[in-house]
Amino acid sequence: MAHTNESVVSEFVLLGLSDSWELQLFFFAIFSIVYVASVLGNVMIIVIISSDSHLNSPMYFLLSNLSFIDICQSNSATPKMLGDFLFEHKTISFEGCMAQIFILHSFVGSEMMLLVAMAYDRFIAICKPLHYSTVMNRRLCIIFVSISWTVGILHSVSHLAFTVDLPFCGPNEVDSFFCDLPLVIELACMDTYKMEIMTLTNSGLISLSCFLALIISYAIILITVQRQSSSGSSKALSTLTAHITVVILFFGPCIYFYIWPFSRLSVDKFISVFYTVCTPLLNPIIYSLRNEDVKSAMQKLRNHHVNSWKN
Repeated sequence: MAHTNESVVSEFVLLGLSDSWELQLFFFAIFSIVYVASVLGNVMIIVIISSDSHLNSPMYFLLSNLSFIDICQSNSATPKMLGDFLFEHKTISFEGCMAQIFILHSFVGSEMMLLVAMAYDRFIAICKPLHYSTVMNRRLCIIFVSISWTVGILHSVSHLAFTVDLPFCGPNEVDSFFCDLPLVIELACMDTYKMEIMTLTNSGLISLSCFLALIISYAIILITVQRQSSSGSSKALSTLTAHITVVILFFGPCIYFYIWPFSRLSVDKFISVFYTVCTPLLNPIIYSLRNEDVKSAMQKLRNHHVNSWKN
């Protein structure tokens, strides 16, 4: 049953965050700043890592790939949301909605897997330091990145394969600022209970498995750090704190939505904003401000450009 035969919905109406024009202008100003800061911050991390030979290590290779995913995620829904703040009638085409679902779930799934790869990198570096250079070579890093993209795309395709063929024959109002998959599924003209369970199982499986893998990895790493001498453990602990903070802020809203996936409260919209708009900004803020190597490389790059301008 292809949607071309049974669907009469050609576009969806996005209800957005608020009906108040003043609030929408306020949100436009705030989220525009967050969006620009997120994109520029992540671009800055990629430039710094690629231009400094001292950052030519597996951890920073994975970090630069995380920044790239965050740039892509920032552009999956935020530009559309910012544009809609300036218009009364907020719509998205059926094809555009399906594309948004695919892109967003691809990048989120990829980032989950990449965070697991970064945890494995820290596990080897702290728990098996003598084997680090042998185990964490460039080939393994490329494999990790390839796996993360493959899992993310397959995760998204598995959602889209069922959603695109649902019969949408009337209701088309999505109570969000983007095409949120559970809210779109609810608009189908059929009993969507089985679809809801499949969506919950699919997303919950990848989220919880990655989250549990991360919790176990960081628990082992923290125990190892506590047993080490204080001189060598302070830097490792600082790096771990940054990683764990990102994991909690990334997976917290995700797990919240999968506990109550089809029963939404008004506050859920703002949690969605944090997850979609603000999460990509965490990478440059947390990793850069807490990482002495990145701050040192940033300073050297700035000095280089200042000297080149003087000359």
